[in-house]
Amino acid sequence: MRRRKAKNKIDKKLIIDAFAEMAKSKNIDRDLLQGIVEETISMIVKKKYGTEANFDIIVNMEKGDIEVYLMRTVVDEPSDPSLEISLTEAHRYDDGYTLGDEFIEEITLDNISDSFGRRLISLAGQSLNQKIRDVEKDNIYNEYASKVGEIIIGEIYQVRRNDLLIMHNKTEMRLPREEQIPNEPYKYKKNQSVKAIIKEVKRAGTGGQPEIILSRASEDFLARLFEIEIPEIYDGIIQIKAIARDPGERSKVAVMSLDDRVDPVGACVGMKGIRIHSIVRELNNENIDLIQYADEPKLYIGRALSPAKVLEINVQHEIKSATVLVPDDQVSLAIGKNGQNVKLASQLTGYSLTLIKEGGEDIELVEFKDELGNTLLKQLADLNISTVREFLDSDIGTLLAIPDLSKDMLLELRSIMLNELDEEEIEEMREKIMNFSIK
Repeated sequence: MRRRKAKNKIDKKLIIDAFAEMAKSKNIDRDLLQGIVEETISMIVKKKYGTEANFDIIVNMEKGDIEVYLMRTVVDEPSDPSLEISLTEAHRYDDGYTLGDEFIEEITLDNISDSFGRRLISLAGQSLNQKIRDVEKDNIYNEYASKVGEIIIGEIYQVRRNDLLIMHNKTEMRLPREEQIPNEPYKYKKNQSVKAIIKEVKRAGTGGQPEIILSRASEDFLARLFEIEIPEIYDGIIQIKAIARDPGERSKVAVMSLDDRVDPVGACVGMKGIRIHSIVRELNNENIDLIQYADEPKLYIGRALSPAKVLEINVQHEIKSATVLVPDDQVSLAIGKNGQNVKLASQLTGYSLTLIKEGGEDIELVEFKDELGNTLLKQLADLNISTVREFLDSDIGTLLAIPDLSKDMLLELRSIMLNELDEEEIEEMREKIMNFSIK
């Protein structure tokens, strides 16, 4: 069959190099890239010749060839130009065609612009670029979605008011201010290396690109640092049972050894504190309390309140609450700065903790008759609640089931009674009351 001569000869080496560079720079599998090219060529063939057109596409990325073979039947008068060609037009290519023959038109890179025109070629370019961008987005999402919970080391390339933009393997990630360690942002500078955990990956972020959220303030980041610095944790000999953290200030980490010969706390501290100090430096000198985990709640709570020493712990398992008797000289240690120690101990153990100073006397509720009122006083008596301590230790649901007792009133009464006992309300208890759902 005679074929039309090409007006311009395409350098196939340029095509081969372009395919190779595209596959490498965009991290796209060559077979997938070949499929995208075939799909794009198929789209413009159907746009010009119709969806019913009969054609084959051959894309050889190794040789730099792109060929389209359009097959039509030679007829006298075509009724469907996508499937038929007139005998007169077929003779322009070869006089040997007769009616009923299969006419094969070959379209290559050399004559593709003549066959499809500038508009369709431009459309194909746009479509190809969009499909490659979509594949690139999917690759980024799938790669990092599988790495959620892993630590990466990236480089800061932009410091903004509310976040940092970080590059990792040419991929943009974001470290929001709320995921940064407080008092640390002033240290951040462009081109500085930053270690963080991949907290979340969203498929569609700014500009349609996947949004990768990093964190340095999460408990998981602290847990991964322990795995990196302490081989016994990485090997599973020591387990991290729980973490409570006030980023940049203080953390409590409960650890347990699966080998009786290994001291979990000692292993985490390391020789002369070298292991724990490495973690502390990474966290901007955040204090870390290592707690040996215990299955028995009283022992666990007592350890969690360290460095304070407690006298007695009464646990109410059904409501996950505990009352802790503390020596007078240990009260400030047990509470901690702004209630931090008891708050973290409560988060670590999962128990709501109420601290009682040694020698603290209980008070009859009748002493608060003016604040409670006769009706509420009687309703509490019906529930066998007759003292301040019984009131403070009572189940929240039981108290809020009393019609005359609202959440705000309960908080106010607790504040008055705790003040009388020279004690302070725990923030977690306040939140627990406000968030309690009355059924």
